[in-house]
This record gives sequence, structure tokens and C-alpha cells, in this order.
Amino acid sequence: MKKIRVIVIDDERNARNEIKRLMAEYTDLELIAEAQNADEAKSMIEEKQPDVVFLDIQMPEKSGFDLLEALVHVPQVVFVTAFDQYAVKAFEVSALDYLMKPVRGERFAKAIEQVKQKLTTAQEDRIFVKDRNQYHFIRWNDVFLIESMDNYARLYFGDKKVFLKSSLNQLETRLDGSVFFRVNRAQLINTRFIAHIQTPADGKAKIGLTTGDCVDVSERQWVKFKLMMDAKNKDG
Repeated sequence: MKKIRVIVIDDERNARNEIKRLMAEYTDLELIAEAQNADEAKSMIEEKQPDVVFLDIQMPEKSGFDLLEALVHVPQVVFVTAFDQYAVKAFEVSALDYLMKPVRGERFAKAIEQVKQKLTTAQEDRIFVKDRNQYHFIRWNDVFLIESMDNYARLYFGDKKVFLKSSLNQLETRLDGSVFFRVNRAQLINTRFIAHIQTPADGKAKIGLTTGDCVDVSERQWVKFKLMMDAKNKDG
């Protein structure tokens, strides 16, 4: 069986050791790294791409929520917390599970079972967004439009829109270019939501989305868009 790759993130060494002790009972769990703060953890997650992280919520300077918000691609998450109010928020954001400190062996076993069940199903790339008092795990496949808002990006999914602490340029370099396309200076679209393409007589192209939204395509990006679509048609 393929091992489940784990990163443990907690500012307290004893808390990390406790999770590692519990993990040692499971031969299919592999500890690939541990981190004591959000910045350190962010680099490790991006480099090592774990299957799951055991994440302390309340940490100095940046919380576990702040860490998740800084990631473009979020692994499965099991929150570990000593505070009940954070456990409630963990449920609100649909985390895989949460563990209250001190962690009991039977609760850890239950969390591991949920991890295994989740990892046997099809995994979809997602992102974590904190918007006012709301917390969301959003599947990138559900995001149909991204707009630039200075140093932020506004994500549209379903009937909702939320702000993300990332520039459009940063997102463009990190998202799948065969799915998300930069139609102009201020907008990225999910090409899976394209309903129709308009090329008026004045040459200014527009793309209509299945959501009813319509975006303008700059002349420069229109050339790139046609090349991309031609390549997709050949491959398809």
C-alpha cells in the first residue's frame, strides 16, 4: 500500500512529538517533515506536497488559518487545537477532522480512518480562503472567474465571490495554464466554463461563460487564446 505522506505543524515541540508518537503505531503513515511556524510550513508544503498535514491552529505570529490562506494548493488537513472555538471553525471550513489536545489514541485512530477514506477517492485541487468571518475550502474546478483587485484577487464560484491574498500575476504563474487563461490585464477565466466566443467586426473578442458572465479579450491575449485552443483541438 502506498504510504500516506504527512507533515506535522505545531509551534510546541511536545505537541509535535505527541503526534509523531501516535503516528508510529501506523506503518502506512510516513512523516516527511515537521514545522514549528506557518512560514516554515508553507515552504515545506509547497516543496514536498504532502497528502495530509496535522495542523495546529493557534500559533505565534501566523495561525494555521493564515498558513492555509497563503497556499495555492491545499492538502488534506487535520486540525489539532487546544481551543474549542477553533474546533468549531474547523468544522465550518470542512476540514477532514480535528483533534483536541491532548490527543487521545482512539480519536487519532478515527482521524486516520477518515484520512484513508478521503485519500482513496478522487482528489480535487483546492484552496483555502478566509473571507470576513467565513472560511472556505474551494475547489479550483469550481472557480470560473478571477479578477485583479490591486494586491488581492477576487474569486467567483457558484453564487459567491471571495477575496484572496494574492495578485493575479502570482496566480497566473501557479495555476494550470491549460485550464486558467489570462484574457486581459484584470481577469483570468476557467476555460472549462466557456459557453461561446464572439468575434465582432471591430475585432474585439468576447468570451461568454456558462454562468452568464461575459469577459473581453485583449488583442494580445486573443492571439495566445487561439493558439491554445488550436492546440487543444489537435490533442482532442
